[in-house]
Order: sequence, then structure tokens, then C-alpha cells
Amino acid sequence: MNIYKAIMDINLLTRQNRSTRPQIVLFQKQNLDIRLDLGRVHECAGRARRSFALMLAAQLSGPILWITPQYETQRPNPDGIRPFLDPARLLFATPQRPVDSLWCMEEALRSGVVPLVVADLNDYPALTPVRRLHLAAETGARYSAKAPPLGLLLTPDKGGAAGVETRWLLQPDSTEEQPGWQLKRLRARRAPPRAWHIAQTPDYCFTAMI
Repeated sequence: MNIYKAIMDINLLTRQNRSTRPQIVLFQKQNLDIRLDLGRVHECAGRARRSFALMLAAQLSGPILWITPQYETQRPNPDGIRPFLDPARLLFATPQRPVDSLWCMEEALRSGVVPLVVADLNDYPALTPVRRLHLAAETGARYSAKAPPLGLLLTPDKGGAAGVETRWLLQPDSTEEQPGWQLKRLRARRAPPRAWHIAQTPDYCFTAMI
């Protein structure tokens, strides 16, 4: 019993506290501060979910692994990627089966060699696979020479993956003068639901407004 308690105490002391996890700033100005925890797995849904992934990738340096099932006909186009970041930074993996997409993501996060792993899915993963992805990202933090890796699940409709750190919804909301999006934070462990309008400026910068 004493040995078991000692092991539990060690695990609790060595496991990183949520409040001290490194974060990536997606948007920040005055009273606006949108951040995502690194070393964790997040989810984004909505018709513009792939744009969210590109906005996130633009805040990181290094190659980005983008996982899309082989049977999926919709793929990111270099011309659409360019306003966000250099298309040459994206590495594409096209597994044959849906379950292989999660395996590929898990292995990439565990290796810690890329800062962001994006899995474009047609369905919602169950709780157990998502927990495995979180553990893989935490393991990858030990091997990463820079910041801990971040995982992003792109899911249909309004999302619904169990156990994710945060869930976002991004929908197109453009005007004749300016491209834009409506961003909603649907779920987060340490922040309330909230909505913003994201605008793209003529010089290809992106700004968020409440």
C-alpha cells in the first residue's frame, strides 16, 4: 500500500499542471486573447474548419503534417493555402482506412518532430482514441527540441469528438469588401463559450474582433 501511494504521489508531482502548460496565441489584441494549450488535442468543426487549421499553422514554425483519408476527394489547394502560410510547409499523409488516420496522428504526436498534426476526419473519434492522442502529445513534448506538439481534429457538422481539450466552430462570414469568418469556442476546459468575427486584411493579416 505504501509503495502504491508513493508511485501515485510521484505521478501527481511530475504530471504538468494545466495552468502552467505552454500555449500558442491564435489572436491577441487589447482585451482579446485566444490561446490553445500545446501538448494537447483540440477539435474544430464548421465549413471553414480547414481555414482554422491554417490560421493555427501560421502561428507555428516548421513543417505541418496534414492527414487526409485516401478516399477523401477534398484536399487543401496551394493557392488557398498561400494567404495563410507557405504551402511547402505542409506534409500530406493519405492512409487508406479511417482508423489509420488516428494511428498516424498518434505516432506523429508521440515523435514530437512536427509542431502541428492535423487529422481531417469524416466522423468523430471515441473517447479512448482521443485519450491516446493526448498521451502521445505529452510524450512528444519530451522529444521535441522546441515547443510541445499540438493535435487538431477537423470534424464535420458542429463537432462532437469526446475528450478534446477545446472545441471550435468556424463558419464563413464574408462581406463584399472583406473576407471573414465567425469563430465560436464551443467547449474548453478552462474558458467559457464565446464568439468572435475574424477578418482578413488586404495585406493577408488576420484580426479577431468580438
